[in-house]
Amino acid sequence: MKILDSAKEFQELKTQDTAVFLFTAGWCPDCRVIEPVLPEIEEAYSDFTFVSVDRDQFIDLCRDLDVYGIPSFVAFRNGAEIGRFVSKDRKTRAEIESFLDGLQ
Repeated sequence: MKILDSAKEFQELKTQDTAVFLFTAGWCPDCRVIEPVLPEIEEAYSDFTFVSVDRDQFIDLCRDLDVYGIPSFVAFRNGAEIGRFVSKDRKTRAEIESFLDGLQ
């Protein structure tokens, strides 16, 4: 999974075909729970570009996107938001895959 380096990079990546941004943080236990399945999800949904966004490093971006709970997912296609799975609740693999299926 690509790691977001800058707000400028976010603007560039969201204009690509389909980019799915995972908002996370190193201290987030619910984020660690889904970490082991993320490579398999990325492989299964290879049409998407997955980008990890450190919530603490990009707090302004989180505020702009109304992302206050983590882990959360926000997807863009060609610059437009096409879906979000945003909450403070723990996410399961099945829930993540259902969200991604809805984007296709």
